[in-house]
Amino acid sequence: MSFPRFVPQPLEPPKANGSNGHGQVHSQAPAQVDYSVVRKLHNRVTDALTTMLADSANVTPAYRRELAQRVGREVIADYSTAMAQAGQPISPLQERALLDAVVAGMFGAGRLQRLLDDPDITNVHIIGCDQVLLHHTDGTRSRGEPVAESDDELISMLQVLAMRVAATERQLSESNPELDMQLPDGSRMTVLYKVSPRPIVYIRKHSLFNASLEELRDRWGMIDHLLYRFLTKSLEAGANIMIAGLAGSGKTTLLRALARTIPPAEPYITLEESRELGLHEPVGANWVISLEALQGHGEYDNAGKRRGEKTLHDMMPITQRLGVRRVIVGETRGREIVPMLRAMTVSRGAMCTIHSRQAREVMDSIVQLACSYGNDMGPEQALRMAAQGIDLIVYTSVVDERAIGGAEHRFVSHVIEVGGMRDDRVVTTTVFGPGPDGRAVPRHLPERIREDLMDVGYDPRELTAYIEAGTQNRGSWSWELRTKRVRQ
Repeated sequence: MSFPRFVPQPLEPPKANGSNGHGQVHSQAPAQVDYSVVRKLHNRVTDALTTMLADSANVTPAYRRELAQRVGREVIADYSTAMAQAGQPISPLQERALLDAVVAGMFGAGRLQRLLDDPDITNVHIIGCDQVLLHHTDGTRSRGEPVAESDDELISMLQVLAMRVAATERQLSESNPELDMQLPDGSRMTVLYKVSPRPIVYIRKHSLFNASLEELRDRWGMIDHLLYRFLTKSLEAGANIMIAGLAGSGKTTLLRALARTIPPAEPYITLEESRELGLHEPVGANWVISLEALQGHGEYDNAGKRRGEKTLHDMMPITQRLGVRRVIVGETRGREIVPMLRAMTVSRGAMCTIHSRQAREVMDSIVQLACSYGNDMGPEQALRMAAQGIDLIVYTSVVDERAIGGAEHRFVSHVIEVGGMRDDRVVTTTVFGPGPDGRAVPRHLPERIREDLMDVGYDPRELTAYIEAGTQNRGSWSWELRTKRVRQ
């Protein structure tokens, strides 16, 4: 296969290391890439691919990607020969970096793909095309390379990414200045446009996206064996579970792992503002009905909605006619709390997550979100719905001591049973509460769901010996939690 020669352009040499500017050295930096060259290579590959597939129908994405990589290697080999003849040879590492950049632009996240592929990076904050702040696994931060040549190019890249990657239509424009979507690797990307002087991008990477509940117990220390048994049996018994905690405390990770314990042959529904759980993948492996809110476009109507808009509230009634008993809402951050509570009052085994600073503030968070629903929802009604629908509140805590030379610890600290209303107050029982090191240990036997647990073969009285141990109760945690904080 023959391609026209390129005019040679020098590439910057690779950096010696990945220093973050604070004396901390991360993994070796990849070869530097000249994105003006990438754009030319991209155009060559695209043109060749279009010609080769002109008469082909029903080409699978996998075949198209494989063909693009093969064509890309030939195009880059041609470019490498031209550079060598001009006295500016490029290394095999740089050739590979160019190929990765071309393929990322066609099938991945463009110049963001390098950041997604780097296991040393946890989260990314971007202001405009050139202010890139990288958060690393050891708690440090560093300045990253620009992700576009201009703010306009950044927006164009994000618009194309939204159209190509999102399972349901997502748009970034002056009429829709917000974008919230899942990237191919499971990371969550939020974009703000027009409401700030420069475009804002935040990418949150999920390091434990595919972690099982067993791995959270045995490898990551988020739960112990007693919690593992209690939570899995509670879900099997049809308890409605709300997982609460601060941002980054592992709420979604725990919900995702719990959901994967649902038998593969049992259908259930996931309902999300923006897909993040990924429980419907791989396709065909289970019976998950994944529903995502639609953004809507154009002018607002008299009801305050855009043409084509579908909210979680709009979709909740249809979920009750799909013949499933479980509904999972990935995250309740606003008005979707009311549809979630309604789902819990008419279903069994439902789950969701909610932000809350402390375990004792979860009910307050529910009321605050529910009251934002509209004038027809007051605090008392919100409390009654919560008391009726929620069976368990599982609170996840995070202790981040990386800045003082320690580690980051995520663990369950509370499991609270909700027992309904009595004298206008929500009745709760702390089944598991913080032990000496803050991790959850048995405190009291459950009451509301006790018989349901016994129906699935779990006798809550197996917790009795731990409860009677009092202050000596350390649960079944298999290793000591080593923190630098001083406990009273």
